[in-house]
Amino acid sequence: MSAHPADAAPPPRGSFGRYWTAAAISSFGTAVTAVAMPVLVVQLLSATPFEVGIVNAAQFVPYALLGLIAGAYTDRWRRKPILVWSSIGRALSLGAIPVLWLAGVLEIWMLVVLLLLFGSFSVFGFAATQSFLPRLVPRSSLVVANARLDQTDAAAQTVGPALGGGLVALLGAPIALAVDAVSYLVDALLNASIRVDERRERRPERNLRREILEGLRWAYAHRTLGPLAVSTHVWFFANGIAFTVLSLLALRSLGFTAFTFGLLLAVSGSAALLGATFASGFGSWLGTGPAIIVARAAYPIAWLVVGATAWLWAEPVLLYIALAIHGLAAGVENANEMGLRQAVTPDSLLGRVNANIRSANRTAAALGALAGGAAAGLVGDAWTLVVVAIVFAVAAIVAVLSPPLRAMKSFPESD
Repeated sequence: MSAHPADAAPPPRGSFGRYWTAAAISSFGTAVTAVAMPVLVVQLLSATPFEVGIVNAAQFVPYALLGLIAGAYTDRWRRKPILVWSSIGRALSLGAIPVLWLAGVLEIWMLVVLLLLFGSFSVFGFAATQSFLPRLVPRSSLVVANARLDQTDAAAQTVGPALGGGLVALLGAPIALAVDAVSYLVDALLNASIRVDERRERRPERNLRREILEGLRWAYAHRTLGPLAVSTHVWFFANGIAFTVLSLLALRSLGFTAFTFGLLLAVSGSAALLGATFASGFGSWLGTGPAIIVARAAYPIAWLVVGATAWLWAEPVLLYIALAIHGLAAGVENANEMGLRQAVTPDSLLGRVNANIRSANRTAAALGALAGGAAAGLVGDAWTLVVVAIVFAVAAIVAVLSPPLRAMKSFPESD
């Protein structure tokens, strides 16, 4: 079975460029929110550690509830309209936060409800996003295209947090969130202007349950994707704990300002940009599977360094070193992992496979955020960071123990 829609008409020139530009603008807005949201929750709304975990989890909960359905309908519907309307929905959900703040009525529960709505639109948006790219570039260019997107996202994570910190200091965290809302509107307009062939296969008899099971079977019974998916789910659980604790450690225990917290995230973005720049070459040299494994093994090291800062009350500069290691690993692995998944999955299943894996990832992240908030409140930042390093190590071990992943040097012609 062909894994790429080779029979589709080639897209007009500039299609990927518009898609890339839309993703870049949205990424810059998201990077601003990465600073503004923790400041809003931790400092302005004075949330408890467990409330911080609930807020961090809220936007991921819809993946558990809607992910399987979103994947099935993404394979039924044309993906461009899904991209457009999901971006509009996210803009409205996020834009309501500064409106409520200016009205003087914003509370934690309202923020949670809006983030649940935001996450619901994101479920469909990301299922379509990850399934739309193979319509815009040839199969042989998937890793390069994903690397370009990752480079842009990493650049946004480099400049965006510093910009976000400045905006928070100048305008306040709630108003800074409006920047992200506007970025989603621009994203919607650019994606709406893309001309692309999205002919869908006519299937008169539809069975949602069967279609969902087909996607699950491909994602988890596949000899390479299955172990990689499990490893990634564990990684997201660890990451959910990690960044919940990081915001508490930096903003509360170490007294970081919004600007210095933004700089911390910017270091991670800079390193991710560097990693994404070399992702394709590193994957070609070492092999796609081994490149993913090596990158995944770097995360426990990074979070052991963060843990050392909490345990030893060492210089905060260690946090910057740790986030640089984290970002570098993320930049290397993501393009290779996404390219692998897009290359070995048939186009007719790509929406379901992407949505299934991403939904499980986000569910794991939500559980991790809740666990991180609860653990930080019960046993403190330092002990929770020990758990973080251990769980990241488990994710790396799962990947290492997969012979097909270790052996995958390049993409197969078909699967």
